[in-house]
Amino acid sequence: MSDRAGGPARRRRTTTSDGGAASRAKGPDAGPKDRRENGRTEPRAAGKPGASAGDDITDRLSCHVLQESLLSSASGYSNYRGILNWCVVMLVLSNARLFLENIIKYGILVDPIQVVSLFLKDPYSWPAACLIIASNVFILAALHTERRLAVGALSESTGWILHIFNLLFMLVFSSVTVLTVSSLTPVGGVLSLAVYTVLFLKLYSYQDANRWCRETRQAEAKRLTRSHSCPNVANGSAVRSHVSYPGNLTHRDMYYFILAPTLCYQLNFPRSPRIRKRFLMRRLFEMLFLMQLLVGLIQQWMVPTIQNSMKPFQEMDFSRMVERLLKLAVPNHLIWLIFFYWFFHSSMNFVAELLQFGDREFYRDWWNSESVTYFWANWNIPVHKWCLRHFYKPMLRRGINKFVAQTFVFLLSAFFHEYLVSVPLKMFRLWAFMGMMTQVPLAWFVGRYLNGNYGNAAVWMSLIIGQPIAVLMYVHDYYVIHHGSSS
Repeated sequence: MSDRAGGPARRRRTTTSDGGAASRAKGPDAGPKDRRENGRTEPRAAGKPGASAGDDITDRLSCHVLQESLLSSASGYSNYRGILNWCVVMLVLSNARLFLENIIKYGILVDPIQVVSLFLKDPYSWPAACLIIASNVFILAALHTERRLAVGALSESTGWILHIFNLLFMLVFSSVTVLTVSSLTPVGGVLSLAVYTVLFLKLYSYQDANRWCRETRQAEAKRLTRSHSCPNVANGSAVRSHVSYPGNLTHRDMYYFILAPTLCYQLNFPRSPRIRKRFLMRRLFEMLFLMQLLVGLIQQWMVPTIQNSMKPFQEMDFSRMVERLLKLAVPNHLIWLIFFYWFFHSSMNFVAELLQFGDREFYRDWWNSESVTYFWANWNIPVHKWCLRHFYKPMLRRGINKFVAQTFVFLLSAFFHEYLVSVPLKMFRLWAFMGMMTQVPLAWFVGRYLNGNYGNAAVWMSLIIGQPIAVLMYVHDYYVIHHGSSS
């Protein structure tokens, strides 16, 4: 009797125990379906193995539990993959409509051969290439100055003056050449000045790092009366041959640094063990494909939009100006994103793989930026490292306030942005300079009043809207200067 009476109870306990064990066996990775079946949110079907008549009646009488809606923050739900896919589909469809509308209105405007005219006015004259080749004079001047400093033939103050003169003359020489040579196109001027800007930052880092090595060597010589190798950071990577100061002052070392995808010099760079041919070919394919895509988008989408924006700006039709600005924002931002991937991922990884350069951190997760300062510190790591190492931290060591130091960093960046735009266009309007300097109050406002997703949205808004404003300003002024009288 007791066995028969206790049998169903024991069977129910056994079933419950087995179900609990199965639930525990599934662990935290159990899917939503498993969690609904194991929880109380979904009634158990009658006739299911292990279900009793009492449970079936209870499930039919009670089908509600205490729970939040999925879209409520209190629900803890975070799987929005389907909504993200929906956003991507809508984005593709909306841009496809715009692209089709552009094709119907303007026809096919893509002409790869026309791109050559952006670089060359005369096929037998290559002023931009000649200007870039001439930069070797400044590279060799910096190397020779460091060699003289290493053997004590020059004093530190004299060497510093020679380096500063070399750097300033390099910027002045390139600017004067671009402004005076009429056969140099704006695109050729931008490329030439970009090379000279990168070279300026590299050579400044070169003289700074070698000066630190001399200071370290002199301090160790006083204490230990023996030569001392300048410290280096290898990051645990394989270093082929350890170089000590002044053994680094060679043409091979200098030109490796000039070609390497970094702006900060050190004696021993981290090196990758081998060249990965498949990785190299993928990056090369991306470079070629994305370059053609960029050219096509600019010719087919941006150029007609910019040309149609001139009349509203001349007539100061504010509503039409805003409409043209928003219309330009989409292709401009898409081109900027493609350019970012082309330059910072494909091109720089291609060069790094060729040179077996080990430090591949060219960018961080700037797309998650919740503040303007985080964006500028993470979207261009080579420049950020240079500013931090050679500009920001030296000012802090001199007792300058952090906010003032950050303002000076933005000031330096604003100067080079204006330098790379105004000089090739041969007009000085300071739009790029003012655009960069407005980042200072914007960074303060976003950091103080906006947090989380609101801060991230503000950063994206500044990128999507800010750049087209500067583009339209420069194009409008360039159009007025060169074509205003004829129109």
